Amino acid sequence: MIAKLEMFLALAKEQHFGRAAASLGVTQPTLSTGIRQLEDQLGVKLVQRGSRYGGLTPEGQRALVWARQIVGDVRMLRDEMRQTGKGLSGHLRLAVIPTALTWASRLAAGFNQRHPNVDFTILSRTSAEILTMLENLDIDAGLSYLDNEPLGRVSTALLYREHYTLVCHPDHPLAGRDTVGWADLADLKLCMLTPDMQNRRIINKNFMDAGVAPQARMESNSTVVLVSHVSHGDWATILPFDLARFLTAGKPLRVIPIVQAGAGHAVGLVAPYREPHTPVLRALLAEAGQVARDGPAAAAGD
Repeated sequence: MIAKLEMFLALAKEQHFGRAAASLGVTQPTLSTGIRQLEDQLGVKLVQRGSRYGGLTPEGQRALVWARQIVGDVRMLRDEMRQTGKGLSGHLRLAVIPTALTWASRLAAGFNQRHPNVDFTILSRTSAEILTMLENLDIDAGLSYLDNEPLGRVSTALLYREHYTLVCHPDHPLAGRDTVGWADLADLKLCMLTPDMQNRRIINKNFMDAGVAPQARMESNSTVVLVSHVSHGDWATILPFDLARFLTAGKPLRVIPIVQAGAGHAVGLVAPYREPHTPVLRALLAEAGQVARDGPAAAAGD
């Protein structure tokens, strides 16, 4: 039944028989047969069918919740048994908000030193995409904001609190400042992350709280593009300290702290809530705690 539940999960995710079959490496008739056999076993219709996929039935929606739980538990069992014979091994899939990618690398590198038989895939995604991927079992964990928008039922481990900087060219009018305030940035020629990024929404709120409403003249979902843009003109951008320091290393750019009230938004590891976690996820949550403890020294003030 597990194989048929995997087919059901793939179909619910892709919402298309052909794409779901391709994602599993099976033929479309094999997928269709597996779904029908699952329906026969459960005694209910799970999928609306016509000339194409028509969505899940109400029974299918309820079955989807159970399918995710069962398949997740089976994967946990496999990981537990693998760990019993070989120590920690396997493959961890992380999705990370763009502004936390340097911390993701720090986390993965430290973890791999302790557990060299665990491999990583690290993907850059928005916070909303990370939650969807967790729900669909497409990733094992994510790095995202912990306290700005609802996360649902997840396990979390704080990594750091986000503090912002202005990144500009040395001949920019604000380049000589030691610090700037949000109101100082009102009339700047800004390039910013796109509005679907939670980081952008946080920055917009900081501007609103300061009583200013600057307009981004250029937007991108890539922080590399933002810094490259700043290096080629009179532009400026706003990035978290650790990322700004990394992206500007060796470049003739200024990184100026922005004065902010409060401790800053929390960013950390998020994983599906399960008791117990797999051995690999338990170790990853523990590694996140170690990275957080080392953070101030490693990030030089982040």
